[in-house]
Amino acid sequence: MKKINSFLLFFSFFFLTLSLAPGYAQSTRTSFANEGVSVERLARYDAFLKQEIKDGRIAGALTLVSRNGKIVHNTALGYGSLSEKKAMQKDGIFHLMSMTKPIVTAAFMMLYEEGYFFLTDPVSKYLPQFKDLKVTKDANAGKDGPTEPLNKEITIAHLLSHTAGFSHGLGGTELDNDIAKALYFEPQEDIESRVNTLASLPLIGHPGEQWYYSASPDVLALLIEKFSGKTVAEFLQERIFDPLEMSDTGYNISKKNQKRWVPVHNLNKEGELINSEQQLPVEGNKVFGGTHGLFSTADDYIKFCTMMLNKGSYKGKLLLSPKTIDLMTMNQTGDLNHAPGQGFGFGFGVTVNLADAKTLGSVGQYYWSGAYCTYFFIDPKEKLISILMTQLQPYSDYYNQKMRQFVYQALVD
Repeated sequence: MKKINSFLLFFSFFFLTLSLAPGYAQSTRTSFANEGVSVERLARYDAFLKQEIKDGRIAGALTLVSRNGKIVHNTALGYGSLSEKKAMQKDGIFHLMSMTKPIVTAAFMMLYEEGYFFLTDPVSKYLPQFKDLKVTKDANAGKDGPTEPLNKEITIAHLLSHTAGFSHGLGGTELDNDIAKALYFEPQEDIESRVNTLASLPLIGHPGEQWYYSASPDVLALLIEKFSGKTVAEFLQERIFDPLEMSDTGYNISKKNQKRWVPVHNLNKEGELINSEQQLPVEGNKVFGGTHGLFSTADDYIKFCTMMLNKGSYKGKLLLSPKTIDLMTMNQTGDLNHAPGQGFGFGFGVTVNLADAKTLGSVGQYYWSGAYCTYFFIDPKEKLISILMTQLQPYSDYYNQKMRQFVYQALVD
């Protein structure tokens, strides 16, 4: 199987439907009546995923739900690796892709608490290459099209909320395509190299004028290195992974654990679901990014979510202040919403209006997802966490919405 060093798979949006034979299913459930969750209703979630596997839409799935700090649902269904007929396992290691962003944001906010910067500081105060950036006047003209100067400086708060004017290369314009190629298709030595490339390209818009999903978390990653004097990998290990006992999370997978790696799947030319011929490397990664790059398990990721739900606390250790958690998980973008009923905080999407969102949930729920169809949400009101892991391209929000639908309908108090 060929492995590539680019971010190519993040941008593979050419496959629409999937087919495979019924997969192996592994499931363990007990009664959780005391947590206000109906086992019978949660069985609908399993039934849906099993049918998706049978109908050939996904190879397999891993679910994990907790309420009131207790696991109430945990199933491994179908295949982790279809070509090997390898059953999905509960300790499978997944590409987090953009579910890296909330972790790096939390790490960055630790440095805010230590007084390294103000959220209103211009980024150029710490990274001079961000002083005189240009904004495109025509995104369809590409990176060499007409530009104009920034009308204001980019602040750290802009980076945290995806309102700086940067792009992630996903918008479909010629400039987006140029940005994607420069950041993820061309080789980069380290995170500083990638961020310098970002700074050399025109912005999509002026700071604070629109919400535009972006590579800003890569800038946060570089700032972590500048402030701490450590690589992002070292800082995350010391300040998040070790305290949270996230032993299977990092930018590379050890040799002994690579057998637990869950590869990504897609359709071939005949419309059959297969293990993708091109897989992102699981070792030797040196660009410790803020946008993507981490591997993790559902068991590890729920520890991070639990810390967030517990207002920064985990097993008696305080990683972040409750006030910082509040700041990160409130809407920071006003009316610049990325979807109906949704705002954006620092590193997380935030539900602000259920009537507009047209979905089950709670105001104040926060969440994010990854390019290979991994999803999570945290609901402080219900003391509820849900994680769904697959490894499927292209990205679709369909399974995110189904996860919410089936988890919330199972609540009985």
